[in-house]
Amino acid sequence: MNVPSPFGESDDDTFDGYDEFVVDHVPAPGEFLDGHDLLADGRHLAFHRLSRELFEERAVYDMTFGYNLARLNNDTRHRDAGYRYAVERADAVDEGDVATADSEAAVDPARVLRAEFTPTTAFCPQSNTLTKGSFRAWNGLADCHEYDLVRVRVAPMHQRAAEINAELRDMEREFVETGDLPDGDEAPETDIDEGTDTPGTGASDGSRAPF
Repeated sequence: MNVPSPFGESDDDTFDGYDEFVVDHVPAPGEFLDGHDLLADGRHLAFHRLSRELFEERAVYDMTFGYNLARLNNDTRHRDAGYRYAVERADAVDEGDVATADSEAAVDPARVLRAEFTPTTAFCPQSNTLTKGSFRAWNGLADCHEYDLVRVRVAPMHQRAAEINAELRDMEREFVETGDLPDGDEAPETDIDEGTDTPGTGASDGSRAPF
């Protein structure tokens, strides 16, 4: 399957530019980012442009729309969907948090970025694959950015948020404790997505998106 690259020039005004921070076209930060240092304006744009490059490298694509997942933030048809980011604050971390626990594997909160993904619908079947693919892209290519760990969660509006986030915490724990990315073992997701008659062919490891 040929997935169009978001790097091509386009006059389509359906999308904001990667150098535009339009606050009404990005999701509101949710509970995972609450109390932490939210990225906005230039800081958000800089990390999101980098995310686009890393997602392109690891082929993290939204297969419903046929583009690099980073482009969802710029899609004016889905103004409440995409990623928001925040630098972790030690005073806002939950007690016993795996990433900053008092252990040899602890990570300095100042070098931890939180990323919260809001899908286009509460039943989007790609959310599991896309958040795990994002985690692998950001942490597998960590030498490309300033953070020792990028933590990922799906927004609580998703119907499977609790289950997906529990799996993301397990991936995070393994990565922090071992320094290795967990193997990708999630099954392909083929439910109908976005209220259309097109199957949501969320790419899993071993398919279009190796992550």
